[in-house]
Amino acid sequence: MTIASNVKQCMVTLKSAKETLSKLAQKSRDDEAKRTFHESMMEVEEIIIDLQMRIGQLEFEEPQYKGK
Repeated sequence: MTIASNVKQCMVTLKSAKETLSKLAQKSRDDEAKRTFHESMMEVEEIIIDLQMRIGQLEFEEPQYKGK
């Protein structure tokens, strides 16, 4: 598996984790837990944005990875 493939798979995993945290925040009855899940979701979102930028760099530097 190439670096680009690994990074893209990581992106998929992070998006899934973000969605799970969002659902937990919505379902939680405890305000502190709700806040913690939401804050964690926001941190994961920041990581996703950074990773998207890195994927863009990889695809620019290595065009063969674009769209895979």
